[in-house]
Amino acid sequence: MVLEMPLSARGQLERWAEEGYPRERCGLLLGQAGDGVVRVAEVTHAHNLDAGRARDRYALDPDDYLRADARARAQRLEIVGVWHTHPDHPARPSASDRAQAWGGWSYLILSVSAQGVQAMRSWRLEGKDFIEESFRS
Repeated sequence: MVLEMPLSARGQLERWAEEGYPRERCGLLLGQAGDGVVRVAEVTHAHNLDAGRARDRYALDPDDYLRADARARAQRLEIVGVWHTHPDHPARPSASDRAQAWGGWSYLILSVSAQGVQAMRSWRLEGKDFIEESFRS
């Protein structure tokens, strides 16, 4: 699979990641998937409800999920994935990321430090393992 995202959406994610540092930020990817390509049309921000572990965990607010789902449906889109940050850690899925992941979605991870976003990589759960997706703007 390939994750395709407009530069404007990528820029928005970078801003949210940098504004939230050193806490994890999260949200949803809205778009369409088919023919081996996930096309992101819009990104949304969600509240991280895991305040006690916000430096290394996220819990996406269910109300934000419902709002994003309604927004996607209104635009004839669907939720195609989740994005979140890894403050001061690589843009690779962690064990807790795998425990929460659903098959069929893209998981976009931004590695962020005090110097800004260091990397942005996308993953897809295949069985019990994550496989990296190609990523392009």
